[in-house]
Amino acid sequence: MPLASTSPGRRERNKQEKLDRITAAASELFTERGVDEVTTQEIADKADIGAGTLFLYAKSKAELLLLVQNSTYADALARGRSAAEGITGTLDAVMAIVRPVVECNRKHVGNGRTYLREIVFGDPAEPHHRDALDLTVQTEDAIAAVLRRDGLAGAKDAAARAHIVSAIMFISMAATINSAHPVDDVVQEIRDQVRVLLPE
Repeated sequence: MPLASTSPGRRERNKQEKLDRITAAASELFTERGVDEVTTQEIADKADIGAGTLFLYAKSKAELLLLVQNSTYADALARGRSAAEGITGTLDAVMAIVRPVVECNRKHVGNGRTYLREIVFGDPAEPHHRDALDLTVQTEDAIAAVLRRDGLAGAKDAAARAHIVSAIMFISMAATINSAHPVDDVVQEIRDQVRVLLPE
């Protein structure tokens, strides 16, 4: 009896190839001009697909932004987690997780702020929105793990503090007053607030 094939079929490969083209096209156009200045038709044209096909993968331009940003956010979070493992100080380890997330959010400040708005106000039934929410949960879990590892906080307190850190990050990245501030300034603002939360 032949073994079942584990490689994806042609249809799945075609779907993934189209998704990759859509993601690359949206990423390039959003980076060049910002999400507000790009149309879905331009993204479809650049990806060499029809507009109807585009909407099978993302139902709106906001969902396309979530698709693009989620990928860079996931990479940033992975880098932050890895960096935090080698840092003994609690505050420094937490900030090792925070910094790459801030950096990825501020590659294009307008896109980053729109992404944050979509996380809060977007449709949680949409798959890319659910993925974005899951990334925020993963970020909080990573921060909570740092807070628990030295016995400085129990599970409940660590989770609560991690949630507050997430809120601080969100507000600092989204605030209009910070829109022209460089990454270092935003990270320092977050650090100054997080320091107050940590157990003595």
